[in-house]
Amino acid sequence: MTISKKSKHPGSEDRFQSEVHSSSRRQVLALAGAAAVAWMAPPLQVFGEKENTVMIHMFAFRWKAAATEEEKNRAIAEISAFRGKIPGLLDVYVGRNVSPRGAGYETGGVMKFTDAAALASYTVHPAHKALLAWLLPLIDPIEVDFSA
Repeated sequence: MTISKKSKHPGSEDRFQSEVHSSSRRQVLALAGAAAVAWMAPPLQVFGEKENTVMIHMFAFRWKAAATEEEKNRAIAEISAFRGKIPGLLDVYVGRNVSPRGAGYETGGVMKFTDAAALASYTVHPAHKALLAWLLPLIDPIEVDFSA
């Protein structure tokens, strides 16, 4: 995208705004697609993390129009049920986003893992894969992982 000085031609400002919006939309769609692929793929290695360092996994969902309240509640319940079922998962908190600055992310959560290996194992755990099988078509997810 190139930015040029304001033209004297009628409608050029509208066309410029349209190009900016179209470019932004493509970037958001590309990011969402990459996030979905990354969400499904097991990490081979968590780069830069020392062994035995506690890992935090944060996530948030923008729900697609097709998602029902029942499915939103089911996601929260299933994620909460990971307590005691996922090896290395120390804590899990998930719920509805009440922030006025949520940027459309309606559901969010935080998980605490014993280390990077436990976080990596979680991504391929059968309970997590079962959740993703029905959930991914209904959300635009984002996630952040870091050591604590």
